Amino acid sequence: MWKLALRNVFRHKGRTAMTLLVIIIGVVGLILSGGFVHDIFKQLAEVLIHSQSGHLQVSRNGYFASGTRSPEKFLIGDPEPLRAAIAAKPGVRDVMGRLYFAGLLNNGRSDLPILGEGVEPARESKLGSSVVIKQGRALEDKDAYGIMIGHGLALTLKLKPGDWTTLVINTPDGALNSLEFQVVGVFQTFSKDYDARAVRIPLPAAQELLATQGVNTLVVSLQHTLDTGLVASALGKQLAPDGLEVKTWLELNEFYTQTVEMYDAQFGVLRIIILLMVLLSVANSVNMSVFERVGEFGTMMALGNRGRRIFALILMENLIIGLIGASIGVALGSLLAVAISAIGIPMPPPPNSDLPYTAHILIIPSVIALAFAVGLIATVAASLLPALRVRRIPVVDALRQSI
Repeated sequence: MWKLALRNVFRHKGRTAMTLLVIIIGVVGLILSGGFVHDIFKQLAEVLIHSQSGHLQVSRNGYFASGTRSPEKFLIGDPEPLRAAIAAKPGVRDVMGRLYFAGLLNNGRSDLPILGEGVEPARESKLGSSVVIKQGRALEDKDAYGIMIGHGLALTLKLKPGDWTTLVINTPDGALNSLEFQVVGVFQTFSKDYDARAVRIPLPAAQELLATQGVNTLVVSLQHTLDTGLVASALGKQLAPDGLEVKTWLELNEFYTQTVEMYDAQFGVLRIIILLMVLLSVANSVNMSVFERVGEFGTMMALGNRGRRIFALILMENLIIGLIGASIGVALGSLLAVAISAIGIPMPPPPNSDLPYTAHILIIPSVIALAFAVGLIATVAASLLPALRVRRIPVVDALRQSI
């Protein structure tokens, strides 16, 4: 039966080629669209990790829930022993302290509310590979009173590298404190809202402003993003008795999870559309092929072949076509993904961002397996109804089709 089915597939070259073309187009479409969407997920994740959140953040219990309004109440007083313990964990690349504060930035003419971070410049420069320096340079350890400001904030206050500005904040005791800083650079991240109100100053200067030696969080950079869950679980168990909590970049970036859900829903609709397209196109092709071969099937039944054998033969033929078409589609889709990725796809800035980027087509095993399955299952499913109809045709009526 398999030999006969294979011979029939290659005997009807025109119908076979038409069916194969539909399957190949559907499989290639799924591979390219799926790889494109996964590339968006990957690039967005890396941008968020390497511009703002890091892979993990360790803080006092309750800081992420209610500490943003009063960060001074959730300080890690002596962060060095904790930093050393975290850095000793396998998979950890670096650990850096951050001290958050809110205040006013004055350019000599007007004030603007800001959200500030006291950072360790050398360590942050290694993590912040997705931070674009629009003007000037990055903050360095030697800049005792240097400040980096977001692109939107610089435009609003008309500040540029070399200008002096005054930072005014409230200390944990309620006193007013201020320091003058020189702008060393203007940075831009993925988030336009963040750039419109963010400033970064050296950690010692922030501690001087707040009259503390502590930090709010320890930001953890990992060797591999895929290790995030494993390292977070190990650190959570170790640090929980000390009143500390660990948050992953996924938990810190709600925007990312919402974006993934949106694109997953869109890709799901696309999969259904392609499945229906392949199903209907293949069904039409199979219907025409079976109708033209009714006399042939009648002759087979007259020679003693039962209806279920004809039914099995039609399914086998379409199974072979589905396997061939899906395999060619996978090979062609993978080659196209590699070729397109080598060139790159220029993309406009995403929502809430000013930074364009270059998209690629990732080769994802799960997407390839799904595309192959869709091509194969749609082809076999499309042959069921025509095969059932042929099985039920009386031998005499089937033979009459040959006259």
